Amino acid sequence: MMIVREAIEQDLEILLEFEQGIVSSERPFNETLKEGEIHYYDLHALILSPNTHLVVVEENNEIIASGYALIKQSEKDYNSFKEYGYLGFMFVKPEHRGKGVNQLIVDALIAWVKDKGISEIRLDVYDQNESAVKAYEKAGFEPLLLTMRLKA
Repeated sequence: MMIVREAIEQDLEILLEFEQGIVSSERPFNETLKEGEIHYYDLHALILSPNTHLVVVEENNEIIASGYALIKQSEKDYNSFKEYGYLGFMFVKPEHRGKGVNQLIVDALIAWVKDKGISEIRLDVYDQNESAVKAYEKAGFEPLLLTMRLKA
């Protein structure tokens, strides 16, 4: 049986491994990432932050997945919302993919954001990452903006 629980400081070692898994999976979609080990997140700070809900999924006492929801302030005065939930750090160990684990995480994070009284929820995904795009669309997300780049 899988359980979703809040991450604790003792989970940092596996969470750092998950972070490198995310980096590795994103490298084919982003040639601008530096070589070697890089870090997207301050995981310790995310665990301790009252504005973040960092969760893990456990199965048979093994942590198999992670994700977070972060309350962010809108940077645009013209938005109809002042703050929104931002989802990130979504990772499922490869051998557990396709079992609905990501949906468990997304559902838990959306529930946490809604409990905070926030109705706008966003995330970023590489448009070429078709499996991730499909998973988020299945969870109810829809494309909003595509960032384009030019290497000059």
